[in-house]
Amino acid sequence: MNSKFSDNNQVGVVSTFDELINTEFQGTMNAICWQRNLVGDFKEIVAKLQLKENVTDIAVEELLALSLSNEGDMAREIILNDLKLLTDLGALPVLNLLKSYERDEELDFISTDVYSYHVDRSPIAADTFLCTYDGAASDIIPNDQVEQKVLIPEIRQKLQELYDGPETEFEDFLKEYSFDLHYHPKPNAHPLNLGIGHLWKLAVDHPEQQVLPCVHRAPLENDGEYRLLLIC
Repeated sequence: MNSKFSDNNQVGVVSTFDELINTEFQGTMNAICWQRNLVGDFKEIVAKLQLKENVTDIAVEELLALSLSNEGDMAREIILNDLKLLTDLGALPVLNLLKSYERDEELDFISTDVYSYHVDRSPIAADTFLCTYDGAASDIIPNDQVEQKVLIPEIRQKLQELYDGPETEFEDFLKEYSFDLHYHPKPNAHPLNLGIGHLWKLAVDHPEQQVLPCVHRAPLENDGEYRLLLIC
């Protein structure tokens, strides 16, 4: 399939949900994109939803209760169908209306919030699914273009100074506080923006995973604009 994603070795491109589910990660490919050009007015949905917290979970009932134009209704049907497809798969998708995520400002030498490049970890075989319907979209980056933050000497030294315990358990400390999940882009790295409307499957760090987990980050939100995001 011709697309801006198809010449990227990190990304597999498919044209149906079944292909998205059944296509396996392999080699350097740890992100798969169901590429779509969605119809409908997603901005109308965003405008009519109520932001209760900076990250607000939107229930299906709230979505169904909205009075929408034909264009807005088309967008709603797409969202409802995506939620159903993933739920039928056994996943637990959530629809978020997002102003901003919580920032990690506790340590000035390492950030562990979702705006930092990171991988997801799961104790069981699972994938991360996400789709941005409106607003700023997430980025991914090839694994060979990042460095694990805990391996950067100056950061590692400060973490060792912070850690108060036996050296043999230092790696456990890094995992416990998720420091080991975060990455720093190398010079001349080339992130890929995931775009609007595409449904993505990203590889997660788990015991049965055959490829490296997909390094990704949440985008900085555009001023005065909310994000409408499906994620699980």
